[in-house]
Amino acid sequence: MGMNPAGQMAICAALVCCTSQAHATEVDTAIVFAVDVSGSVDPATAYLQREGHAAAIASQAVLAAITRTRTGCVAITYIEWSSYGQKRSVVPWTHICGAEDAHAVASVIRNGGAKELGCETMCRTSISYAIDLSVTLLTSYTGNAANKIIDISANGINNDGLPVEQSRLRAIAAGCTINVIALPDAMPGISLDHSQYFADNVIGGPNAFVMPLASPGRYASALRQKLVREISAADPTDEFLSNSSDAYYGPR
Repeated sequence: MGMNPAGQMAICAALVCCTSQAHATEVDTAIVFAVDVSGSVDPATAYLQREGHAAAIASQAVLAAITRTRTGCVAITYIEWSSYGQKRSVVPWTHICGAEDAHAVASVIRNGGAKELGCETMCRTSISYAIDLSVTLLTSYTGNAANKIIDISANGINNDGLPVEQSRLRAIAAGCTINVIALPDAMPGISLDHSQYFADNVIGGPNAFVMPLASPGRYASALRQKLVREISAADPTDEFLSNSSDAYYGPR
């Protein structure tokens, strides 16, 4: 799951505008987008996640939520993961302080996100590894973030690596919130919804929640709502926070 030098250079070039504009070392929220690319993620689902994140990050709703924050900026990084030890960085830590930053990040995700024809080796689902890696990334973030969010997109349960409950507790102890957008796990003739599993075993920290997905076609809109909810968490009057009937909430 590595990246060749040409791909790394393209990412650096695309993000110049972001790093040159966002000088603030303090942000309201730092988010790790931890995206599942394990064996259960087919090309259509990989496309859904890639395009959904790009569209949500650059959406007017998310940009408006960022503008309303105290600093007017958020920090994000985008990684892909599968089995224990299998990771790929698509977007390094980057500040989003406006539309130009957001569109640059969206472009990198669209061009650099997973497009494979399916995972071939090391393809199990280690949510525990995704959480531990995300905690490491949030700990290594060089700025100051009032809220630290691990934003997992996944369609299966933890079946590799350490028990997910241990990783969850370590993340909470480190001051992180774990949220999940639950993709349907589509098998021939079967559609499994793991929302309750994520609510019981994965999410945790202040205002943690699972965003279920009624159908794949709603992924982008659900992710957009999820991001607004995360970025606006400090404002309990926000309209997205007040409409909480569509999410599973965890321990506060």
